[in-house]
Amino acid sequence: MKLMTEYTIVLQPDDNGTFVAYIPAIPSCHAWGQTPDEARAELVNVFDMIQEEYSEQGRELPDDVKLVIAHARR
Repeated sequence: MKLMTEYTIVLQPDDNGTFVAYIPAIPSCHAWGQTPDEARAELVNVFDMIQEEYSEQGRELPDDVKLVIAHARR
């Protein structure tokens, strides 16, 4: 069983003034909150639900992915 701490988590502001938190390695593992901390706390709940779903299906969560953050250059 993998832990959420084994994954890269992305936190970013959303267009409507809230924040989104997601785990790029796990499709559909994303959550929103009024603050980055709220978004991350909600992500814990989403991760737990997805982990339970994978377990019930006899599947393992995917490995983490490596992210490269870059700004476009002209």
